[in-house]
Amino acid sequence: MTGYYDYVLGLIPAALIGVTAALNLVGLSLTAALPGGALVAGAVMAHAIFVKAPVTDEARVRNDRAAGGSPGRSGAPRRGRSRTDGAD
Repeated sequence: MTGYYDYVLGLIPAALIGVTAALNLVGLSLTAALPGGALVAGAVMAHAIFVKAPVTDEARVRNDRAAGGSPGRSGAPRRGRSRTDGAD
């Protein structure tokens, strides 16, 4: 079964090659067309990373609880050492 990220992995080289070829056919030189293709491929990757972020169901439930105002696992703020043992 193919999912969103399978399509993203296929779309990255397709966007890079396809947009570069299209811009090259329109009349731009390869040197000018390649950054355009890279920009579109980068936009596809940025969408996959930041807009539709790959999170687990557990993290999604925690975020939904926090946004809804219902208490999570512990309603009190965290005290004591951080997870990095003070190397913040």
